[in-house]
Amino acid sequence: MKPQPELDTNPPAGTEARAKTASVDKSIEPAPSVLLKLAIELGPLLVFFGTNAAAGIYTGTAAFMAATLISLLAAWFSYHKLPIMPIVSGVIVLVFGGLTLYLRDETFIKLKPTIVYTMFAALLVVGLLWKKPMLELLFGPVFTLTEEGWRKLTIRWALFFAVMAVVNELVWRNVSTDAWVSFKAFGFLPLTFLFALAQMPLMQRYSEAPDSKDAGPKHPSEGCS
Repeated sequence: MKPQPELDTNPPAGTEARAKTASVDKSIEPAPSVLLKLAIELGPLLVFFGTNAAAGIYTGTAAFMAATLISLLAAWFSYHKLPIMPIVSGVIVLVFGGLTLYLRDETFIKLKPTIVYTMFAALLVVGLLWKKPMLELLFGPVFTLTEEGWRKLTIRWALFFAVMAVVNELVWRNVSTDAWVSFKAFGFLPLTFLFALAQMPLMQRYSEAPDSKDAGPKHPSEGCS
């Protein structure tokens, strides 16, 4: 009987090198432009502010709706995905902006931030009651926190959104439309940014190494100040 030829199970020469090169190429792909990201997030608000100042609230609302739709499309083509929060906010802009234009009543567009913030706060509270923090579902792949960390962070953001809903109600009911538009464009975003920065100590205190879950659960008091 003739001996069977041995099968060569090694990959062809150069295959491994090409695979490594491809993985390196993917890892060094340029990140989306920071300016593009800022334009997508801030563009609609700046368009709303500028158009309202030049042509009034109704023209500003129409421009806000168009800019919001364009920003969502730009985000989709740039990142090939859309986070849930911009989608919810965009839908409410289109619905309440449409009501504002159709009924010629600016109250609807002024109510939009109140409804968005209240909805976000309610979703976070419901997630806590169901023992499924929404922030962990949204940002779990980005940040690794302990269960206690996610719970405290969720409570803080829920309270922040509830306070922002109240602030919007106080502002639009007590100041002129132009003043409200200015506060919406240059007040809400800086407050949100500052609040997010203020959460960094908590996130660092309750940060968890990616492989620490395999080592067993931590004592509840570990990491607490």
